Amino acid sequence: MKTPKGLYYAETHEWVKVEDGFGYVGISDYAQHSLGEVVYVELPEENDHVTKDTEFGAVESVKAASDLMAPVSGVVVAINDDLEDSPELINEDPYENWMIKVELEDPSEIERLMNAEEYSAFCEE
Repeated sequence: MKTPKGLYYAETHEWVKVEDGFGYVGISDYAQHSLGEVVYVELPEENDHVTKDTEFGAVESVKAASDLMAPVSGVVVAINDDLEDSPELINEDPYENWMIKVELEDPSEIERLMNAEEYSAFCEE
């Protein structure tokens, strides 16, 4: 299982990459592996507001459907349109294929997420 350093991870298996006051959000390698072949991704619209620890979309696979939970709060400034036509990109590289870009409302929320080492240990439990 890949768990890149420099990202922040939620217990619900989403990750955040922080750049210049924005957070890129996706699902972890652990999550995509658990789901299996991803066949559909439901994402919010640009300018929607997402709130930490609340649902912002869903991922469906051949095995299961899973809600996406926001690891941070803010306004969605971009969505990864490629996932609409090619949801399998998440299986190919879940860290390269982010889902939403959020303007961070409260950057201190990042401090309550796990780093790569903590997340790896969490997944092994």
